[in-house]
Amino acid sequence: MSELKTQLPTDVWVVASWEEFVEIADNPAYEKAKCYYRNGQMRIETMSVRPDLALLAVNLFCTIKGLSVNGFNKCSYRKIGVRECQPDVSYYIGDRAKLAPQGTSIANLDVTPPPDLVIEVADSTLSDDIGEKRLLYEELKVAEYWVIDVQKTEILAFAIIADNGSRRLVRSEVLPGLTIALLEEALQRSRTEDQAQVGAWLLAQFQQQ
Repeated sequence: MSELKTQLPTDVWVVASWEEFVEIADNPAYEKAKCYYRNGQMRIETMSVRPDLALLAVNLFCTIKGLSVNGFNKCSYRKIGVRECQPDVSYYIGDRAKLAPQGTSIANLDVTPPPDLVIEVADSTLSDDIGEKRLLYEELKVAEYWVIDVQKTEILAFAIIADNGSRRLVRSEVLPGLTIALLEEALQRSRTEDQAQVGAWLLAQFQQQ
């Protein structure tokens, strides 16, 4: 067994072959970790923040607006031999909801299209979430990428532009009518209100739109 496998640093990018990455990512010892691979490097994150608010907001919005949706908590998306990501939350929305992977925690991107929306919840990982991971999601060709900065109660939303990087959003394009500012206010409210109170406030806001 290689030194990389026996003394694996976590929460940083390290050089690794695809085979080394898969052996570690598929190891039950890392079941609760999040695994990423890009450009011959892998990252294993052992600390994560629960994406409760993101799940609540997106699910409520889709329910109120009558949008079909399939969401996943920590589903891995794997392009064999090339890249892998494991966002905190991912969604297939509208007509593409039926394209979501079925019955697996690892979606093979050779046969499954990428999700419409991926969300990372950043506490200590913000620089990587808006840096290397953003590049990874651009290459994955998701439609939209959100980073929830829990320290600043801020949401950085990006539209992925085909073969041309990404650009900041103030309004979601995969969830028409949903403003990022509204989500940020919900995030701020979650500091002093419980989930039921925040959910009731969001519901009222969505019904008014």
